[in-house]
Amino acid sequence: MDTSTNDLTDQENKFSLSKISTQGAVDSTRAHLYFTIDAMSRLPFITFEGSEGCGKSTQVQRLAARLKRMGIPHLVAREPGGTPIGETIRELLQFAPQNVSMTPETELLLFEASRSQLVRETIRPALERGLCVIADRFFDSTTVYQGTARKLDPQFIERLNAFAVDDCVPDITFVLDVDAATAESRMQKPRRPDRMEQQSAEFHERVRRGYRDLAAREPNRMVLIDGSRHADVIENEIWQIILSRFPALSKTSNIEHQTSKI
Repeated sequence: MDTSTNDLTDQENKFSLSKISTQGAVDSTRAHLYFTIDAMSRLPFITFEGSEGCGKSTQVQRLAARLKRMGIPHLVAREPGGTPIGETIRELLQFAPQNVSMTPETELLLFEASRSQLVRETIRPALERGLCVIADRFFDSTTVYQGTARKLDPQFIERLNAFAVDDCVPDITFVLDVDAATAESRMQKPRRPDRMEQQSAEFHERVRRGYRDLAAREPNRMVLIDGSRHADVIENEIWQIILSRFPALSKTSNIEHQTSKI
């Protein structure tokens, strides 16, 4: 983990954490609450979601590269992981030989533990310091993978998600949607397959349906993106959506930037 420790400039500091207001909302993944950012006086918290092979990690990297070129202070995080504790949990979840006997309940709690640490050690402090935060997966992954695909109690998962993230909720979430054939072709490249990638085709189809259903229930926060297209086309569409939601980003390109990458 390479994290810059330099102080932000005074101009960067003007993007302080705004007061977050809550109001009831049906079908929210966070205990029936959704959050709005008053006047967007800080840089946004952006998450990317989708099934294995959807191309989300590519788009995370592309968005981070764009922000770097523009001089916009940002941080890239990933789940599970992003902290020393989280990276240890990541290895256990994905590659450790002993995970062959891991139960869905244990899997759920490990993901939430990694997320809780990431929020308090990395994401929330970064937002408070005026950085735009980009996360490769967040609590929606647990809603879908452990809830829809593993078939654990969705209400219990909702409560655990709320406990793990507290008030740290994404301002926008991009869900990259691809069919099974496209995803499989992308995962044929030489790589170290993790435990999730080795699940059955039925499991991955439940994941895809879960994300599509979730995006339909939360259209204000979640944006469903056709991930089968060329990466350049997807990148431009995502950027245009971001600018339309957070016009302040276009006004910060001349500031001296600081980046932290996890």
